[in-house]
Amino acid sequence: MTRPFSDLHVAVLMGGLSSEREVSLSSGKGCADALEGQVARVSRVDAGRDLAQVLAELKPDVVFNALHGEWGEDGCVQGVLETLAIPYTHSGVLSSALAMDKDKSKAVLKAAGVVVPGGGLFDRMAVARSHVIPPPYVVKPNAEGSSVGVYVVMPGDAPCAATGEGSWTYGELVMVEPFVAGKELAVTVLGEKSGPRALTVTDITPKKGFYDYEAKYAPGGSSHVLPAELPPHIFERALRESELAHTAMGCRGVSRSDFRYDDLNDVLVLLEVNTQPGMTPTSLSPEQAAYVGMDYKDLVRWMVEDASCPR
Repeated sequence: MTRPFSDLHVAVLMGGLSSEREVSLSSGKGCADALEGQVARVSRVDAGRDLAQVLAELKPDVVFNALHGEWGEDGCVQGVLETLAIPYTHSGVLSSALAMDKDKSKAVLKAAGVVVPGGGLFDRMAVARSHVIPPPYVVKPNAEGSSVGVYVVMPGDAPCAATGEGSWTYGELVMVEPFVAGKELAVTVLGEKSGPRALTVTDITPKKGFYDYEAKYAPGGSSHVLPAELPPHIFERALRESELAHTAMGCRGVSRSDFRYDDLNDVLVLLEVNTQPGMTPTSLSPEQAAYVGMDYKDLVRWMVEDASCPR
């Protein structure tokens, strides 16, 4: 961008069409509020199927993509923005689509030398009828985020009946992975010009159950310890593998890698890479940025200044 930051017109995309709409509205509001007074104009856009027309009329200098989940995070909106030749925040078309597909992203990460869970894709009706792998295991949609539609099946539990119900809207194939006991960890990465920089490691303890949608976004749903109290070699490995994952997936801007650490067997497993981490009041990435001296407004400004359009 050649224009001074204070002269920019930034359109903040929020809401959208996915099951993560409410989270996106919260992220988008926070980012738009942070930009008010820093740039010349902020346009708040509840993104719908008329997005291309809306943006063509607004003519923003930059788009801050605060959408989460399907359509906004999977490469579709990124393609619209590249067609309109508008610089935008976060990852591009290919890396966004890749990260949203858990099966394909696991293959890329494994090839890069990152330890990922086993398991694979199974027909949703088969998963509802019987245990397709020995319990304990995790059942989740192949292309959703924010722990939407995630179920943990423990020894003695019945198969996951939810995948066989008519209300299941997450596709005919579901991801089933062995459950990794231990600590829930997260690492935010900034894709700086000199290379990806991991900020720190957060240890997340849900107040009940596992780190599901409510634990992530409800006030008091989980407690965060940062930096995480881990063996030094695991702490360092989480940082390095997050940077490796960011590069292997072709991410840009901000990404977040989520891990499980089996402290009994000293095994660290990367569960997934998020190309558009939440920016809500309870989100991990702003918290980690603040820990290294970058407050919320600074982080949002950095993301806007990092925006680009390959086409």
